[in-house]
Amino acid sequence: MNTIFRKSMLSVAGLAFAGGVFAGPIAAHAATPTMDAKPVAAAVQTAAPKPQGEQSHIDLNDEQTGNAKAIIAATKKAGLPERAAVISIATSLQESKLDNLGHLGDANDHDSLGLFQQRPSSGWGTPEQITNPEYSTTAFLKGLKQVDGWQDMPLTEAAQTVQVSAYPDAYAQWEQQATDIVAQHWNS
Repeated sequence: MNTIFRKSMLSVAGLAFAGGVFAGPIAAHAATPTMDAKPVAAAVQTAAPKPQGEQSHIDLNDEQTGNAKAIIAATKKAGLPERAAVISIATSLQESKLDNLGHLGDANDHDSLGLFQQRPSSGWGTPEQITNPEYSTTAFLKGLKQVDGWQDMPLTEAAQTVQVSAYPDAYAQWEQQATDIVAQHWNS
């Protein structure tokens, strides 16, 4: 995603946030309900958005499952909710199929390494750090936390804003499998 587009997206998100901040105090000063007031049902979004588009699925071996569990553990350690783990695992499924990839020679995309195909030359860390599942997940989550409204945006937009991939819509295809993996391992 180019810088101008990203800034535009963040500006729109900032305006939406500012609108909520300015509307909040007004609502807070409204008259308090009387004892005769009846409760009003309010719609609250409690479930994650439904996956977008066609979904892909791969069978995981023990190493891939271990890497998924490491992503979940790092997400919990960072104090983030299950949705962050879903986004992280879907991103890793797209980038490496949950394989902790080292240098692949000519098959490498530049100097991309690890579960998230992060690049030392782009400031993600050293090769040793990037190929450490906890470190690479924490680095991804640090980027995710900087995305205003990541919790409510489509998974592929949140992942793309952090990863800046040449294939921005590719993350969406892994949302269902990532959701299933997190549901299976979050409380274990």
